[in-house]
Amino acid sequence: MALNLIINTSNPPLGALLAAEHVKDSVQVSVAEGKDTHLHVSDAVEFSDSNSISRYLARVAPAFGLYGANAMEQAEVDHWLEFSAQRLCGQSALTEALGELDRALSLRTFLVGHAVTLADLSVWAALKCNGGWPSQGKSFTHVNRWFFFLSSQVPFTSVGNKYSSKKATMSKSNSDEKKQDVGKFVDLPGAEMGKVVVRFPPEASGYLHIGHAKAALLNQHYQLTFKGKLIMRFDDTNPEKEKEDFEKVILEDLTMLQIHPDQFTYTSDSFPIIMQFGEQLLSEGKAYIDDTPPEQMKQEREQRVESKCRKNTVEQNMKMWGEMKTGSQFGQTCCMRAKIDMNSNNGCMRDPTLFRCKNAPHPRTGNTYKVYPTYDFACPIVDSLEGVTHALRTTEYHDRDEQFYWIIDALRLRKPYIWEYSRLNLNNTLLSKRKLTWFVEQGYVDGWDDPRFPTVRGVLRRGMTVEGLKQFIASQGGSRSVVNMEWDKIWAFNKKVIDPVTPRFTALSSSYVVPVSVPEATEEMKEVAKHPKNAEVGLKEVWYGPRVFIEGADAETFSEGEMVTFINWGNLIITKINKGADGKVVSMEARLNLENKDYKKTTKITWLADTNNAPLLPTICINYQPLITKAVITKDDNFKDYINKNSKLEEKMLGDPCLRSLKKGDMIQLQRRGFYICDQPYEPVSPHSCKESPCILLYIPDGHVKEMPTAGSKDKSKNQASKSAPVAPSNAASTSAPAPPSVSACDLFSSIVAQGETVRQLKTSLPKAPKDQVDKAVQQLLSLKAQFKKLTGTDYKPGMTPPTSDPAPPTEPTGPASCPYARVAQQGELVKKLKAEQAPKGQIDAAVKQLLALKAEFKKLTGQDYKPGIAPSTLASSDPSPVTSISSFVYSSASSPSDLYHRVAQQGEMVRKLKAEQAPKDQIDAAVKQLLALKTEYKQITGQEYKPAAAPVQKAPAPVEKAPAPVQNSAAPSERSLFEKVSTQGELVRKLKAEKAPKDQVDDAVKTLLDLKTKYKTLTGQEYKPVAAAGATGGEDKNRKEKENKSEKQGGGGGKKGKGEKASQGKDASGGTGGSGDGQGSKKQTRLGLEAKKEENLADWYSQVITKAEMIEYYDVSGCYVLRPWSFAIWESIKEFFDREIKKLGVENCYFPMFVSQAALQKEKSHIEDFAPEVAWVTRSGKTELAEPIAVRPTSETVMYPAYAKWVQSHRDLPIKLNQWCNVVRWEFKHPQPFLRTREFLWQEGHSAFATKDEAEEEVLQILELYAKVYEELMAIPVVKGRKTEKERFAGGDYTTTVEAFISASGRAIQGATSHHLGQNFSKMFEIMFEDPKRPGEKQLAYQNSWGITTRTIGVLTMVHGDNMGLVLPPRVACLQVVIIPCGITASLPEQEKEALLTQCSKYLNRLQDAGIRVKVDLRDNYSPGWKFNHWELKGVPIRLEVGPKDMQQRQCVAVRRDSGVKITVPETEVDKELLVMLEDIQNSLFKKASADLNNSMVVADTMEQFQKELENGKIVQIPFCGGIKCEDWIKTTTAKDQDLEPGAPSMGAKSLCIPFSPLKKLQPGQMCVSGKEPAQFYTLFGRSY
Repeated sequence: MALNLIINTSNPPLGALLAAEHVKDSVQVSVAEGKDTHLHVSDAVEFSDSNSISRYLARVAPAFGLYGANAMEQAEVDHWLEFSAQRLCGQSALTEALGELDRALSLRTFLVGHAVTLADLSVWAALKCNGGWPSQGKSFTHVNRWFFFLSSQVPFTSVGNKYSSKKATMSKSNSDEKKQDVGKFVDLPGAEMGKVVVRFPPEASGYLHIGHAKAALLNQHYQLTFKGKLIMRFDDTNPEKEKEDFEKVILEDLTMLQIHPDQFTYTSDSFPIIMQFGEQLLSEGKAYIDDTPPEQMKQEREQRVESKCRKNTVEQNMKMWGEMKTGSQFGQTCCMRAKIDMNSNNGCMRDPTLFRCKNAPHPRTGNTYKVYPTYDFACPIVDSLEGVTHALRTTEYHDRDEQFYWIIDALRLRKPYIWEYSRLNLNNTLLSKRKLTWFVEQGYVDGWDDPRFPTVRGVLRRGMTVEGLKQFIASQGGSRSVVNMEWDKIWAFNKKVIDPVTPRFTALSSSYVVPVSVPEATEEMKEVAKHPKNAEVGLKEVWYGPRVFIEGADAETFSEGEMVTFINWGNLIITKINKGADGKVVSMEARLNLENKDYKKTTKITWLADTNNAPLLPTICINYQPLITKAVITKDDNFKDYINKNSKLEEKMLGDPCLRSLKKGDMIQLQRRGFYICDQPYEPVSPHSCKESPCILLYIPDGHVKEMPTAGSKDKSKNQASKSAPVAPSNAASTSAPAPPSVSACDLFSSIVAQGETVRQLKTSLPKAPKDQVDKAVQQLLSLKAQFKKLTGTDYKPGMTPPTSDPAPPTEPTGPASCPYARVAQQGELVKKLKAEQAPKGQIDAAVKQLLALKAEFKKLTGQDYKPGIAPSTLASSDPSPVTSISSFVYSSASSPSDLYHRVAQQGEMVRKLKAEQAPKDQIDAAVKQLLALKTEYKQITGQEYKPAAAPVQKAPAPVEKAPAPVQNSAAPSERSLFEKVSTQGELVRKLKAEKAPKDQVDDAVKTLLDLKTKYKTLTGQEYKPVAAAGATGGEDKNRKEKENKSEKQGGGGGKKGKGEKASQGKDASGGTGGSGDGQGSKKQTRLGLEAKKEENLADWYSQVITKAEMIEYYDVSGCYVLRPWSFAIWESIKEFFDREIKKLGVENCYFPMFVSQAALQKEKSHIEDFAPEVAWVTRSGKTELAEPIAVRPTSETVMYPAYAKWVQSHRDLPIKLNQWCNVVRWEFKHPQPFLRTREFLWQEGHSAFATKDEAEEEVLQILELYAKVYEELMAIPVVKGRKTEKERFAGGDYTTTVEAFISASGRAIQGATSHHLGQNFSKMFEIMFEDPKRPGEKQLAYQNSWGITTRTIGVLTMVHGDNMGLVLPPRVACLQVVIIPCGITASLPEQEKEALLTQCSKYLNRLQDAGIRVKVDLRDNYSPGWKFNHWELKGVPIRLEVGPKDMQQRQCVAVRRDSGVKITVPETEVDKELLVMLEDIQNSLFKKASADLNNSMVVADTMEQFQKELENGKIVQIPFCGGIKCEDWIKTTTAKDQDLEPGAPSMGAKSLCIPFSPLKKLQPGQMCVSGKEPAQFYTLFGRSY
């Protein structure tokens, strides 16, 4: 039957075309272009819509199963056909439809059944034609996987490439618009529509960077423009650089860039013909073989001297070429060179190298070849063979173009056209893979996706959108102009994409926020638009209330009576501004003026409400600076000299409560700060780490000249005139006013940036702003720049580094409030920062001059030189007010007891801070000296010693407390007096509670305190805030620890915070908590616990566990690690057990040297070939080159077996059973991971020799059984025992047996240990022979085994048992099995009871030690019990024993299991017996849990589809397998296609793990391998592995 399908080329029916493509072998369908789409069947029958055509074609060719295999599947197909027609055509509900599709595909390869159906064809076609799909595809993992899997199949590829581009409209307006978008693209010479073939040939040796992105997008542009073909070719000519890991990475990067090549190839696919072409050049005398040493060859080329080999005969060249092909010692010294022109002015034409001899296996071709072509030789050949019409190359290859065409002409090949374009050069950026790799290895960046990196992943993580990147690349086009560009142009394109759709939120810098009291405001919530110009972005909640926070930098610019616009609220009038002694604003009062809607002449500010209904979110904003400080690194520069070591700037913020809902990757705009992308969402307080994780936002540059988002008001400079007078109706134009004296250089810098932005917006706004308005804004900008120059001594320049991130000190002293000490310290910090940032010399000199002037002023005022770290002497004050600010180092000249008391407390806090920060010793000593002097002075005045937390002795009139906000210099005496009374009464309450006074006495004191606080609030309008709100004194800190200890013991411990700790969390940034003496400020983050979750990011979790549990320490040689005692103890347990067991078998320990001669190592080639790339060589002794390189052992067969040959002469010398515990070095280049994949590791290696095969094979299984016991009985890890396949067996052995473990968190298996039967292979090589006793005079070869287990076991144990609280150790390998922690030791606990508690702990220690339990008592008094609980949980100690005063009274203790967290009360008399039983139960429970994981994750699959489905679910699978090496390679390649990996893991397909001794299913007669090509030989366990 012949059918005629007519299609409309402007809207081709892709679904129908796909159906026609699938059935073309049995149904003849001709396709022609026409006006309307229709399928002509007969005069009476005709179909006009795509789905009807597809249904008809499927029904006339039922053998293909496109309509399903049964009625149920047909119903499903109909559903998806309707779904594609109705749900995927528009944009409005596309996200919802994709979500439904994603859920349906989560466990499926195809939409219906187990093969392609019309459902897949129609849905794929609908997505292909939907313009919204590419931008949303990344969010739907399963749809994305399914779509690109189908796209790689032949029918979809051919139809998609041929017809999808025809959908583009061809109207002139659209074509003009497109021409405008794509920038400077130049038409390719000789290009013909439909015949252009271009290629993108990256080397798989790293991640794609933005330069690669330009090349790939440029090639794609010409492919689409000319409706041609794009080839993605991996350049794998160098086996030493090529890594399969990076192939997957590059393909993922291309997918991110929405680039879909038509064909994937490898240069290695053409190796055979490239070699033929090389031999052709040799035979024609156009090339020769050269054995000149590389350095000499380089000099000869530079000096234009011909090589001695240039005149070799063809026969000589062919002979040397033969040596190269075999990879002989001589062949490795040779290379093939083209015979062109040694006198050429173009160095690339001076006999370039065509082939090199490398005795290294290739990732794809293995050991097939020993010679590999250079890229310059292979590229023109493969370009010609693959039909490339236009080779796009950057201008840096220009000198090689002549060589390219010489090769083409010499080989008489078709000539591609080279089209050059400019390389992407970005200032302050390195694009060299070698240099970028150095940054990763040295730890300057977090990885290849670090936001400072120019990699595709790096810029996307920083907030670059694919669309923004494509628009930028398109704007560059095919220009050949070589220029260095700033990054701001790229980010400007990105802003155009994100600005219209990013929601707006608010955040305030926590370093300086000011509370504003608005008494008449009521606490309420309203919904407002997230984006003022785009209602589709949605709504957000905004809270209002009587107390709000604003930026301190904004507050300093306001004046009383000024009207200010609070964004999303309205106009408020500032009624009162309260300033501290240091001149900073500490609080403000305002009243609502919401009926006034005139916002034109007011300052607009951001704010956040202080309400318990919506607490502010801890947020960290990160801004990245360039890694390189110099704009352009030349050839003569060493880039390491220009590294910016402060390229990551963090700022703590108080965030909008709405930020709580952000997910990773969400982009937002913080109003008046800029655009940000969420890098880590907020997480509430974890029960494990007892801390919350802040929301981390990365600043997205927007292309403007500012380098970082600025804190404070950006609009405050617009209408300065309005601030000089109370708010009144006026039409007068605002005029420029000088910045107030308190405005710092940083504030001015922010104002200039903001005003510059205002000017730009006015000039570019539509409709255009009035000229007078623009002129005023420009005048204001010039005024601000003049003020900046006056203050800093330098001109403002766009892009310059801000002067300092903190408000600068006033330029003139204003009395004691200005604090000369603080001003000197601030100026010193500024000088250090300027020097570190290599600021202009004039700017540094001006700052140094200012510093010297401030030091002179300090000495004049205090009579002593300024020294960092010491508290300043008391300064004389002209201000009669005795009240000063606690945030300043300036003290009143009055020496009242209260004054001195707080000075002592403050100096004590400084000493603690210096010690915690490990400041220089002289600095700490000076601070301690000052503290002792203050204590002495306190004793002289009061007659008593200073005691923390005790009320100060009232010898003088009532002392004046130092309050942070409530009391100002202008405050009424009644306010100050009342503040003193509240403070004194609070001290009395604390003293009574500490002394355990009678309850009625305490209650009376508390009642009096509450009455005083009420009176204070009535008088001042503010809550009373104690001194501790800004910084707890030493005594208060001690009381806090006592409360923690008590609450942890009474509340059950477990490392969780007690009530006392919870009280100090969730408050405002100043630390105020309300209530006398309870505020402790923000709690210090110890970061003791884990910050990554095992189920979310296994790689980060693993890294944190092994470091925070003190198992390893990183070392300065990559891939090598320090094993700390905690992990080494596990290895010792394994060693002790295994050593004891093998000695029962007659094995003896020995030690052989670690160095191996080159001759010995290469004696057994088939054995060493697997290790060859990993062998480390010693080549020098001091400065002297060794005569022959010496290898560091990768394994010891070649070291030990020559000795065996000497020792074995008779059958009586056998068996030999030797073992050594040693280290080996394998210079692993793949993604090193501590314990799992390292360059040096510890192991035991056993080597035995027997007279008979039966004896040897018996030992193989005996050793394997011992390895299984190590895992199962010691480490509680179940294993699968089996034999390795032919591909995976040990090189040089007859067969390999193995124990395989499984890590459920990653869905991967890991080889546990191996026992090899070597047969007679090595004894033949090393001549280990003995005289046969049955046949005198005849020699027999010995049968040998080797077996080993490594420190990899520790990594397996960590990943199998560890949880989100840290390590979990099975008791039999734990360094400590029990840790005893005394609880409830507080200051109020009598010394006698404390001694009794510690004595009881010692008794428990002795009893448990006598019972054979490894136990320790943690008596450290500088940590709370809660901290200790967390610490030992993190280290995985099986049992924690808690002992407190109440436990002693009840003659019991509390045991807490690490594996389950269960608490068990244990009688004192039974503690040793019960803990022994508990330890055994923990061991068994861990094994049962791990066994359940293994049993649930190991399944059987009989088909390839089922196999792949189970793999995607993280399972290991037993499949029928033929055992062929090629089949195994095919399985690995096939299963690698759709793999999703955790970050940082190398990509791989499934590999054979073992042929289980006890398979889950028996093989049926005639059963085929999953490949369907050969009969199956056995069920084999396959899976992804480490």
